[in-house]
Amino acid sequence: MRRRLHISSCQSILAVLLVVSFLAPPALPRSPNSREYLDAALATVRWIRASAQHSSMGTLWPADPRDPKSVSYNLYTGMPGIVLLHLETYRATNDKSFLDAARSGATALLAHIENENDPGLYTGLAGIAFTLVETYKVTKDVAFRRGALRCLELFHQRAKKSGAGIEWNDTTDVISGASGTGLFLLYAARTFNDKSARNLAIQAGLRLIELGRPENGGLKWATDPRFPRLMPNFSHGTAGVAYFLATLYQETRQKKFLDAALAGARYLLSIAQTDGGICLIFHNEPFAKDIYYLSWCHGPAGTARLFYRLYQITHDRKWMDWVKKGARGIMASGIPEKQTPGFWNNVGQCCGSAGIVEFFLSLYRVTRDPEYLSFARRVADNLLSRATREGSGASTTLKWIQAEHRLAPKQLVAQTGYMQGASGIAIALLHVDALDHARRPAITLPDSPF
Repeated sequence: MRRRLHISSCQSILAVLLVVSFLAPPALPRSPNSREYLDAALATVRWIRASAQHSSMGTLWPADPRDPKSVSYNLYTGMPGIVLLHLETYRATNDKSFLDAARSGATALLAHIENENDPGLYTGLAGIAFTLVETYKVTKDVAFRRGALRCLELFHQRAKKSGAGIEWNDTTDVISGASGTGLFLLYAARTFNDKSARNLAIQAGLRLIELGRPENGGLKWATDPRFPRLMPNFSHGTAGVAYFLATLYQETRQKKFLDAALAGARYLLSIAQTDGGICLIFHNEPFAKDIYYLSWCHGPAGTARLFYRLYQITHDRKWMDWVKKGARGIMASGIPEKQTPGFWNNVGQCCGSAGIVEFFLSLYRVTRDPEYLSFARRVADNLLSRATREGSGASTTLKWIQAEHRLAPKQLVAQTGYMQGASGIAIALLHVDALDHARRPAITLPDSPF
């Protein structure tokens, strides 16, 4: 699977970002009886389930329903995200049909384990393993536990000694590299009380420290040795690597991991746009130092995770202030009513609206600041307004036709998966509904500190 790299042309939006635009009315609190977001999520599940392919191995869903051969097994676009959506929907409804669908999809994932050579959290085995663990937690079916433990065995077998530690490939990032895989290993270590998984994550962290490049009094990390652009934010760059290292410190209290994470944060702040009390970090160097994304991949919705993790482990309020400055940068941009060069026709978890909804819901849960909840609702309502609705009543379906890549705006497709498709969007909507009805989200990915 190709790595999801968001390459940008040089267009500046700083002038827009420095003018706070709150002309749109705040989203009003919902009635306790309102289930608008749940209803929309259910309509989205109906659209996804219409493309199901039933087999002796379990249920398969294509990434693009127009192409039955587009079935994939990665968390970014494929089956794991759809299984997670069904688990979240079961939690919201107690309807066993959703649990049955999740079980069938997870069974198909079991059959794929031995064929998956990519170690990544969003591109390979770690994402499959996470989904199997989450399915086991709900179903208590030991087959899924055994499948996840087999994945752990494969991580041990495939780890290669490199420098002071280990690696599975030469990629450092959260999407497909050591940082994302390491975050899964820490999640698995907590879940199964598995010290060997924790130790493997430590070895990955030691290698990452070696790969850090000194700059501006801190450290920065390249995605891999071959890629010509250096991306500082969460999905492919320094923020994601430093977040993993900070999480390693949280788990081990080994100071070298905290020192490296803090060095990563210092580098990020040295290149941040902070005028007007915001915090935005450019997309990449050397080609797009005046493009500022907003969502999970290359924007504050992802990068602020590092600052929040540092706040959690140091209790230093300055890191929470940087989280809030990142949020202010998003709110000052004029979205969701307008698009910017870093916020285009995309509503997904990775690059668009759903990722921003999740970020502001998380901020509201930890701060109880109603401004954050209001903005989350505003973005969620805008997201709903952009759906393609088919049918009526109980047969209504929703899908989102969007441009995954900013530089290919005419390549429009409605996808089913988590990071760029309907599953991630529906999970975000279910999380709004969960907050409205005093329910904790069922699914929290290994790269979330909230």
